[in-house]
Amino acid sequence: MIPSQPIRVMVVDDHTMVRRGLATFLKVFDELELAGEAASGEAAIELCGQIMPDVILMDLMMPDMDGATATRLIRQQFPGVQVIALTSSKEQEMVQNALQAGAIGYLLKDVSADELARAIHAAHLGRATLSPEAAQALINAANQPPVPGHDLTERERVVLSLMVEGLNNTQIAGRLVVSPSTIKTHVSHILSKLGVASRSEAVALALRSGLVS
Repeated sequence: MIPSQPIRVMVVDDHTMVRRGLATFLKVFDELELAGEAASGEAAIELCGQIMPDVILMDLMMPDMDGATATRLIRQQFPGVQVIALTSSKEQEMVQNALQAGAIGYLLKDVSADELARAIHAAHLGRATLSPEAAQALINAANQPPVPGHDLTERERVVLSLMVEGLNNTQIAGRLVVSPSTIKTHVSHILSKLGVASRSEAVALALRSGLVS
């Protein structure tokens, strides 16, 4: 369905030629309108407040303030503005950062004009669009095993750090002013959650995985 008013699109990219190409692309579609351009994340936030576009095409890899940070700040200040990440990167971390920042879409710069136009329409309606590569990155992230120790409680992390220091249960109990039996229970839970059989294995895993400083 073609909107009654053109969808106002802002382009954010630090490369002039990319901005020019996107501006030309927007002219091809009567229902899309170039509302403004910005060459940096900081400029994008300032311009967004002035022109209030409907949709932003946001590059992610820019100097100073990256696109994910700019997206997060824009979405916080102007929640009615939708952001599509338009980038050359398909790295899992980049995809996750952009979507966690509030981007409603993630597309690669080799996307076709028709696909990009459809994504802009979808974003304007509050619907997400992900490139196949971005969707695969999210699937890969969901299928990764959890980091060892992710489910340790704050108290268990404290006990583990004291174990790393070389303290035994009685010494840890004295440091934390609790009974040795309480510490024994904590240690048992720690070994179970880390999937190890001994204190030494727990200490080695904690150091290797950066669970304690």
